[in-house]
Amino acid sequence: MFWMVLLLVVLGFGAYVRLAPSDALRWHVSKKGAENRDFAGGALRVVEGDLAALDAIARAAPRTRVLAGSVGEGMVTYVTRSALWGFPDYTTVWQEGDSLHLYGRLRFGRSDLGVNRDRLERWLAQL
Repeated sequence: MFWMVLLLVVLGFGAYVRLAPSDALRWHVSKKGAENRDFAGGALRVVEGDLAALDAIARAAPRTRVLAGSVGEGMVTYVTRSALWGFPDYTTVWQEGDSLHLYGRLRFGRSDLGVNRDRLERWLAQL
């Protein structure tokens, strides 16, 4: 009986993580005063670059889709889900002059174990 309850809890958690809606008003935001830094739940990067070029890279990334925004608006937020559990991570990218700002962060938990930092670095390496 214990194992059945545990299995139901695990499946319920997995369903919640995969099916919880993403609120664009909450996640489609820029980080004022952004500068290169890493934190427990994500990372920020500021580089010279072009939003349209980065948009193509992000859209080609596995398990990544656009949540809100567009290149024409100057800001795009992407949702990338982990392969096993489907945990959503949010990456907002915006253009300010010649500077391209990338803000990647997790939704669930306290630490992303560097996943968002690594994603930003991969995208920038391709840029």
